[in-house]
Amino acid sequence: MDRGDDPPERQSRVTLLDVAEAAGVSKSTVSRILDERLPRSESETAKRVRQIAAKLGYLRDVSASSLRRGNTMTIGVIVPRLTDTVMAMLYESFSHACTRSGRFAIVATTGDEPRADRAAAQTLLQRGVDGLVMSTARIGDDFPEELAARGVPCVLALRTDGHTPSSVADDRLGGYLATRHLLDLGHRRIGLIAGPSYASSSAGRTQGYQQAMNEAGIDLDPGRIVESTFGIDSGADAAEVLMRLSPAPTAIFAVNDNTAIGALSALQRLGLSVPRDVSLVGYNDIPIVSRLPTPLTSVRVPFDQIANAALDLLAHGPASEHDRIRVATPTLIPRQSTARV
Repeated sequence: MDRGDDPPERQSRVTLLDVAEAAGVSKSTVSRILDERLPRSESETAKRVRQIAAKLGYLRDVSASSLRRGNTMTIGVIVPRLTDTVMAMLYESFSHACTRSGRFAIVATTGDEPRADRAAAQTLLQRGVDGLVMSTARIGDDFPEELAARGVPCVLALRTDGHTPSSVADDRLGGYLATRHLLDLGHRRIGLIAGPSYASSSAGRTQGYQQAMNEAGIDLDPGRIVESTFGIDSGADAAEVLMRLSPAPTAIFAVNDNTAIGALSALQRLGLSVPRDVSLVGYNDIPIVSRLPTPLTSVRVPFDQIANAALDLLAHGPASEHDRIRVATPTLIPRQSTARV
Protein backbone atom coordinates (compact mmCIF):
# COMPACT_ATOMS: atom_id res chain seq x y z
CA MET A 1 0.00 0.00 0.00
CA ASP A 2 1.47 3.37 -0.94
CA ARG A 3 1.10 6.51 1.24
CA GLY A 4 -1.83 7.77 -0.86
CA ASP A 5 -3.87 4.74 0.24
CA ASP A 6 -3.24 5.25 3.97
CA PRO A 7 -6.35 5.63 6.12
CA PRO A 8 -7.24 9.29 6.77
CA GLU A 9 -6.24 9.15 10.44
CA ARG A 10 -2.67 8.24 9.46
CA GLN A 11 -2.32 11.00 6.89
CA SER A 12 -2.47 13.90 9.36
CA ARG A 13 -2.81 14.55 13.05
CA VAL A 14 -6.11 15.97 14.30
CA THR A 15 -5.47 19.55 15.39
CA LEU A 16 -7.15 22.02 17.72
CA LEU A 17 -8.43 23.82 14.62
CA ASP A 18 -10.09 20.62 13.38
CA VAL A 19 -11.89 20.22 16.70
CA ALA A 20 -12.85 23.91 16.77
CA GLU A 21 -14.36 23.79 13.26
CA ALA A 22 -16.31 20.63 14.06
CA ALA A 23 -17.62 22.11 17.31
CA GLY A 24 -18.34 25.57 15.90
CA VAL A 25 -16.23 27.37 18.50
CA SER A 26 -12.91 29.21 18.47
CA LYS A 27 -9.56 27.47 18.60
CA SER A 28 -8.73 29.25 21.88
CA THR A 29 -11.94 27.93 23.44
CA VAL A 30 -11.01 24.37 22.49
CA SER A 31 -7.48 24.87 23.82
CA ARG A 32 -8.78 26.11 27.15
CA ILE A 33 -11.32 23.29 27.52
CA LEU A 34 -8.81 20.55 26.67
CA ASP A 35 -5.97 21.94 28.81
CA GLU A 36 -5.80 19.38 31.64
CA ARG A 37 -3.92 21.80 33.89
CA LEU A 38 -6.95 24.11 34.12
CA PRO A 39 -10.08 23.44 36.24
CA ARG A 40 -12.38 21.08 34.36
CA SER A 41 -15.47 22.84 33.00
CA GLU A 42 -18.77 20.95 32.96
CA SER A 43 -20.64 23.41 30.71
CA GLU A 44 -22.59 22.03 27.77
CA THR A 45 -20.05 23.56 25.37
CA ALA A 46 -17.14 21.94 27.20
CA LYS A 47 -18.86 18.54 27.21
CA ARG A 48 -19.59 18.83 23.49
CA VAL A 49 -16.01 19.86 22.67
CA ARG A 50 -14.60 16.91 24.64
CA GLN A 51 -16.97 14.50 22.89
CA ILE A 52 -16.01 15.81 19.45
CA ALA A 53 -12.29 15.73 20.32
CA ALA A 54 -12.63 12.10 21.40
CA LYS A 55 -14.61 11.19 18.28
CA LEU A 56 -12.02 12.80 15.99
CA GLY A 57 -9.16 11.15 17.88
CA TYR A 58 -7.54 14.39 19.04
CA LEU A 59 -4.37 13.91 21.12
CA ARG A 60 -2.83 16.85 22.94
CA ASP A 61 0.67 17.64 21.67
CA VAL A 62 2.47 18.16 24.97
CA SER A 63 5.83 18.94 23.35
CA ALA A 64 4.37 21.64 21.11
CA SER A 65 2.46 23.32 23.93
CA SER A 66 5.56 23.20 26.12
CA LEU A 67 7.64 24.90 23.45
CA ARG A 68 5.06 27.65 23.09
CA ARG A 69 5.20 28.28 26.84
CA GLY A 70 8.99 28.05 26.99
CA ASN A 71 9.14 24.96 29.23
CA THR A 72 9.36 21.20 28.91
CA MET A 73 6.78 20.09 31.51
CA THR A 74 9.47 17.94 33.16
CA ILE A 75 10.56 18.02 36.80
CA GLY A 76 13.93 16.81 38.06
CA VAL A 77 13.74 14.83 41.32
CA ILE A 78 17.00 14.29 43.21
CA VAL A 79 17.07 11.50 45.84
CA PRO A 80 19.93 9.83 47.72
CA ARG A 81 19.21 6.35 46.33
CA LEU A 82 16.28 4.33 44.99
CA THR A 83 17.39 1.20 46.85
CA ASP A 84 16.02 3.02 49.92
CA THR A 85 12.31 2.16 49.91
CA VAL A 86 11.43 5.54 51.43
CA MET A 87 12.98 7.37 48.51
CA ALA A 88 11.45 4.98 45.98
CA MET A 89 8.02 5.63 47.50
CA LEU A 90 8.62 9.38 47.46
CA TYR A 91 9.67 9.34 43.80
CA GLU A 92 6.66 7.21 42.89
CA SER A 93 4.42 9.78 44.58
CA PHE A 94 6.09 12.53 42.57
CA SER A 95 5.73 10.56 39.37
CA HIS A 96 2.00 10.07 39.94
CA ALA A 97 1.49 13.72 40.90
CA CYS A 98 3.36 14.86 37.78
CA THR A 99 1.29 12.59 35.55
CA ARG A 100 -1.94 14.02 36.95
CA SER A 101 -0.77 17.56 36.11
CA GLY A 102 0.54 16.78 32.62
CA ARG A 103 4.19 16.73 33.71
CA PHE A 104 6.90 14.09 33.68
CA ALA A 105 9.33 13.34 36.52
CA ILE A 106 12.98 12.49 35.91
CA VAL A 107 14.95 11.04 38.83
CA ALA A 108 18.65 11.29 39.65
CA THR A 109 20.39 9.51 42.54
CA THR A 110 23.43 10.90 44.35
CA GLY A 111 24.32 8.53 47.19
CA ASP A 112 23.57 11.43 49.56
CA GLU A 113 26.87 13.06 48.61
CA PRO A 114 26.82 16.90 48.38
CA ARG A 115 29.20 17.00 45.42
CA ALA A 116 27.02 14.50 43.56
CA ASP A 117 23.94 16.62 44.35
CA ARG A 118 25.47 19.52 42.46
CA ALA A 119 26.45 17.36 39.52
CA ALA A 120 22.99 15.80 39.31
CA ALA A 121 21.28 19.19 39.45
CA GLN A 122 23.50 20.54 36.68
CA THR A 123 22.83 17.51 34.49
CA LEU A 124 19.07 17.75 34.96
CA LEU A 125 19.08 21.48 34.22
CA GLN A 126 21.11 20.90 31.06
CA ARG A 127 18.37 18.52 29.95
CA GLY A 128 15.83 21.31 30.27
CA VAL A 129 13.83 20.42 33.39
CA ASP A 130 11.54 23.23 34.54
CA GLY A 131 12.53 22.89 38.18
CA LEU A 132 14.11 20.68 40.81
CA VAL A 133 12.75 18.79 43.81
CA MET A 134 15.52 17.74 46.18
CA SER A 135 15.27 15.24 49.04
CA THR A 136 18.99 15.45 49.77
CA ALA A 137 19.20 18.78 51.61
CA ARG A 138 21.62 19.01 54.52
CA ILE A 139 21.43 21.31 57.50
CA GLY A 140 23.81 24.21 56.84
CA ASP A 141 24.26 23.44 53.13
CA ASP A 142 24.01 26.55 50.95
CA PHE A 143 23.36 24.73 47.65
CA PRO A 144 19.61 25.50 47.58
CA GLU A 145 20.47 29.19 48.07
CA GLU A 146 22.92 28.98 45.17
CA LEU A 147 20.18 27.57 42.95
CA ALA A 148 17.77 30.32 44.02
CA ALA A 149 20.39 32.96 43.25
CA ARG A 150 20.68 31.50 39.74
CA GLY A 151 16.91 31.73 39.32
CA VAL A 152 16.43 27.95 39.34
CA PRO A 153 13.00 26.91 40.70
CA CYS A 154 13.78 24.51 43.55
CA VAL A 155 11.77 22.89 46.33
CA LEU A 156 12.98 20.60 49.09
CA ALA A 157 11.07 17.46 50.09
CA LEU A 158 11.22 15.32 53.26
CA ARG A 159 14.19 17.40 54.43
CA THR A 160 14.41 21.18 54.77
CA ASP A 161 17.09 23.79 55.40
CA GLY A 162 14.53 25.95 57.19
CA HIS A 163 14.10 28.68 54.56
CA THR A 164 14.00 27.22 51.04
CA PRO A 165 10.41 26.33 49.99
CA SER A 166 9.91 22.83 51.38
CA SER A 167 7.33 20.07 51.73
CA VAL A 168 8.00 17.88 54.75
CA ALA A 169 6.32 15.81 57.43
CA ASP A 170 6.13 17.06 61.01
CA ASP A 171 9.15 15.04 62.12
CA ARG A 172 9.20 16.44 65.63
CA LEU A 173 5.58 15.35 66.11
CA GLY A 174 6.37 11.93 64.63
CA GLY A 175 9.29 11.42 67.00
CA TYR A 176 7.12 12.53 69.90
CA LEU A 177 4.32 10.11 68.96
CA ALA A 178 6.74 7.18 68.73
CA THR A 179 8.36 7.92 72.09
CA ARG A 180 5.07 8.74 73.80
CA HIS A 181 3.73 5.37 72.66
CA LEU A 182 6.62 3.59 74.38
CA LEU A 183 6.25 5.71 77.52
CA ASP A 184 2.54 4.90 77.65
CA LEU A 185 3.49 1.21 77.62
CA GLY A 186 5.55 1.78 80.77
CA HIS A 187 9.03 1.98 79.21
CA ARG A 188 11.50 4.39 80.80
CA ARG A 189 14.83 3.20 79.41
CA ILE A 190 14.24 4.06 75.74
CA GLY A 191 17.17 4.00 73.34
CA LEU A 192 17.22 6.12 70.20
CA ILE A 193 18.79 5.20 66.86
CA ALA A 194 18.98 8.81 65.75
CA GLY A 195 19.93 8.80 62.07
CA PRO A 196 22.44 11.27 60.59
CA SER A 197 22.72 14.68 62.26
CA TYR A 198 22.91 16.50 58.89
CA ALA A 199 19.30 15.57 57.95
CA SER A 200 16.49 17.77 59.27
CA SER A 201 14.21 14.73 59.28
CA SER A 202 16.31 12.79 61.79
CA ALA A 203 17.03 15.96 63.78
CA GLY A 204 13.29 16.66 64.11
CA ARG A 205 12.52 13.08 65.18
CA THR A 206 15.28 13.28 67.78
CA GLN A 207 13.77 16.51 69.11
CA GLY A 208 10.40 14.78 69.40
CA TYR A 209 12.02 11.97 71.39
CA GLN A 210 13.66 14.47 73.71
CA GLN A 211 10.40 16.40 74.18
CA ALA A 212 8.46 13.28 75.16
CA MET A 213 11.17 12.14 77.57
CA ASN A 214 11.36 15.58 79.17
CA GLU A 215 7.58 15.72 79.59
CA ALA A 216 7.71 12.32 81.32
CA GLY A 217 10.33 13.67 83.74
CA ILE A 218 13.02 11.28 82.53
CA ASP A 219 16.60 12.50 82.49
CA LEU A 220 18.10 12.23 79.02
CA ASP A 221 21.06 9.88 78.90
CA PRO A 222 23.32 10.84 75.94
CA GLY A 223 24.57 7.25 75.90
CA ARG A 224 21.12 6.07 74.85
CA ILE A 225 21.19 8.23 71.70
CA VAL A 226 23.26 6.64 68.92
CA GLU A 227 23.79 8.41 65.58
CA SER A 228 23.53 6.27 62.45
CA THR A 229 22.97 6.44 58.73
CA PHE A 230 19.56 5.50 57.29
CA GLY A 231 20.83 2.02 56.33
CA ILE A 232 20.01 -1.45 57.67
CA ASP A 233 23.60 -2.30 58.67
CA SER A 234 23.95 0.97 60.55
CA GLY A 235 20.76 0.23 62.46
CA ALA A 236 22.10 -3.18 63.46
CA ASP A 237 25.37 -1.67 64.69
CA ALA A 238 23.52 1.01 66.67
CA ALA A 239 21.25 -1.56 68.32
CA GLU A 240 24.27 -3.58 69.47
CA VAL A 241 25.78 -0.43 70.99
CA LEU A 242 22.54 0.27 72.87
CA MET A 243 22.16 -3.29 74.15
CA ARG A 244 25.70 -3.24 75.60
CA LEU A 245 24.62 -0.49 78.01
CA SER A 246 24.05 -1.38 81.65
CA PRO A 247 21.21 -1.31 82.27
CA ALA A 248 20.15 -1.96 78.69
CA PRO A 249 17.11 -0.24 77.15
CA THR A 250 13.76 -1.99 77.34
CA ALA A 251 12.68 -0.21 74.13
CA ILE A 252 14.28 1.31 71.04
CA PHE A 253 12.95 4.01 68.72
CA ALA A 254 14.67 4.00 65.33
CA VAL A 255 14.05 7.13 63.26
CA ASN A 256 13.85 5.13 60.02
CA ASP A 257 12.32 1.74 59.15
CA ASN A 258 15.55 0.52 57.56
CA THR A 259 17.48 1.11 60.77
CA ALA A 260 14.63 -0.51 62.72
CA ILE A 261 14.89 -3.61 60.50
CA GLY A 262 18.63 -3.65 61.15
CA ALA A 263 17.98 -3.31 64.87
CA LEU A 264 15.50 -6.20 64.72
CA SER A 265 18.11 -8.47 63.13
CA ALA A 266 20.72 -7.48 65.72
CA LEU A 267 18.35 -8.13 68.61
CA GLN A 268 17.55 -11.59 67.24
CA ARG A 269 21.27 -12.27 66.83
CA LEU A 270 21.76 -11.36 70.50
CA GLY A 271 19.06 -13.88 71.47
CA LEU A 272 16.52 -11.21 72.40
CA SER A 273 12.84 -11.38 71.52
CA VAL A 274 10.78 -8.45 70.19
CA PRO A 275 8.67 -7.32 71.95
CA ARG A 276 9.08 -9.68 74.96
CA ASP A 277 12.59 -8.43 75.79
CA VAL A 278 12.76 -5.20 73.81
CA SER A 279 10.02 -3.14 72.17
CA LEU A 280 10.87 -1.54 68.83
CA VAL A 281 9.40 1.37 66.84
CA GLY A 282 10.39 2.44 63.32
CA TYR A 283 9.52 5.39 61.12
CA ASN A 284 7.99 5.93 57.62
CA ASP A 285 5.84 2.76 57.59
CA ILE A 286 7.25 1.28 54.40
CA PRO A 287 5.15 -1.67 53.12
CA ILE A 288 7.44 -4.49 54.26
CA VAL A 289 7.30 -3.63 57.98
CA SER A 290 3.69 -4.76 58.34
CA ARG A 291 4.66 -8.16 56.86
CA LEU A 292 7.70 -8.96 59.00
CA PRO A 293 7.50 -12.05 61.26
CA THR A 294 6.96 -9.51 64.03
CA PRO A 295 5.03 -6.66 62.35
CA LEU A 296 6.72 -3.37 63.20
CA THR A 297 5.09 -0.44 64.96
CA SER A 298 5.96 2.57 62.81
CA VAL A 299 5.12 6.21 62.13
CA ARG A 300 3.36 6.62 58.78
CA VAL A 301 4.38 9.52 56.53
CA PRO A 302 1.90 10.78 53.86
CA PHE A 303 4.19 10.72 50.83
CA ASP A 304 1.44 11.61 48.33
CA GLN A 305 0.53 14.71 50.31
CA ILE A 306 4.19 15.75 50.51
CA ALA A 307 4.65 15.27 46.74
CA ASN A 308 1.51 17.22 45.84
CA ALA A 309 2.46 20.11 48.10
CA ALA A 310 6.02 20.19 46.71
CA LEU A 311 4.80 20.39 43.11
CA ASP A 312 2.34 23.12 44.03
CA LEU A 313 5.15 25.12 45.65
CA LEU A 314 7.30 24.58 42.58
CA ALA A 315 4.56 25.72 40.20
CA HIS A 316 3.13 28.64 42.17
CA GLY A 317 5.57 29.46 44.95
CA PRO A 318 4.55 30.02 48.58
CA ALA A 319 1.45 32.14 49.13
CA SER A 320 3.13 33.82 52.11
CA GLU A 321 6.18 33.54 54.32
CA HIS A 322 4.19 31.25 56.58
CA ASP A 323 3.46 29.01 53.57
CA ARG A 324 7.14 28.61 52.68
CA ILE A 325 7.44 25.29 54.51
CA ARG A 326 4.40 23.02 54.21
CA VAL A 327 4.10 20.37 56.89
CA ALA A 328 2.14 17.12 56.64
CA THR A 329 0.96 15.24 59.72
CA PRO A 330 2.38 11.76 60.45
CA THR A 331 0.41 8.98 62.14
CA LEU A 332 1.52 6.31 64.61
CA ILE A 333 0.63 2.76 63.46
CA PRO A 334 0.88 0.38 66.46
CA ARG A 335 1.70 -3.27 65.69
CA GLN A 336 3.12 -6.31 67.46
CA SER A 337 6.71 -5.06 67.94
CA THR A 338 5.72 -2.99 71.00
CA ALA A 339 4.30 -4.23 74.31
CA ARG A 340 4.10 -3.27 77.95
CA VAL A 341 7.37 -3.43 79.79
